[in-house]
Amino acid sequence: MCVLCRSRLPRRSFVSLLGGAFLATSLTAVRAAESNLVEPGLRIAAPSPDRPRVALTLDACSGDVDMRILGFLIEKRVPATLFLTGRWIAGNPDAVALLGANSDLFEFEDHGAQHIPAVIGTEKPYGLTPAGTAEAVVAEVEGGAYAIRQALGVTPRFYRDATALYSRDALELIMGLGYQIGGYSLSGDWGATASASQAKNQFASATDGDVILAHMNQPSRQAGAGVVEGIQLLLDRGFSFVRLNEVELKSAW
Repeated sequence: MCVLCRSRLPRRSFVSLLGGAFLATSLTAVRAAESNLVEPGLRIAAPSPDRPRVALTLDACSGDVDMRILGFLIEKRVPATLFLTGRWIAGNPDAVALLGANSDLFEFEDHGAQHIPAVIGTEKPYGLTPAGTAEAVVAEVEGGAYAIRQALGVTPRFYRDATALYSRDALELIMGLGYQIGGYSLSGDWGATASASQAKNQFASATDGDVILAHMNQPSRQAGAGVVEGIQLLLDRGFSFVRLNEVELKSAW
């Protein structure tokens, strides 16, 4: 979920700043009144019996590859689920080859063909032009899946759209195509807009079962350094990292 990068302060951080269950409820009600879009959440279903677990998910929307993050994951052998667009795959053949050489470490999932919001209708999440029609949503989803199959030889099971906001009819359509929705519970880098210290602090707030969303396509931004520091911090705390396809998940919207 990179809107290049029109990002709000994520729910957990905003509510912690304002404080209180009442304000959290009020914020949800305001969002529901202002928009017909939904933002699916996703967590690991069962608590870990021994050490805390998180699922790290990284979006590659367009642009380049952040080797600070990718190189660190490969060096430390940290598994992650990577949501790739067809645009990013086409523009980064060397990085795709590196991913293929480490396919035992990474899970490859669908982030769309062109990074277009899965919204049927005219509502623009964060000002981005939506797919608009059911046919365009299908083309975006299946186009991304095709690019992953061609480049990496795997068929994705999860789909995450450009903004992690969906119209309900688009959600139903995508699930009807056989995909699970790639939601999340914790934004690790605020759409790649966070400073290094902010991103590290976001990771530091992770708890057992979180699905963390961050970005691997913005090498010039400070957030990437904080993502690396945050991953290392969780490793030092004894967290284990899992891929989405390794665990039972629970979603909500």
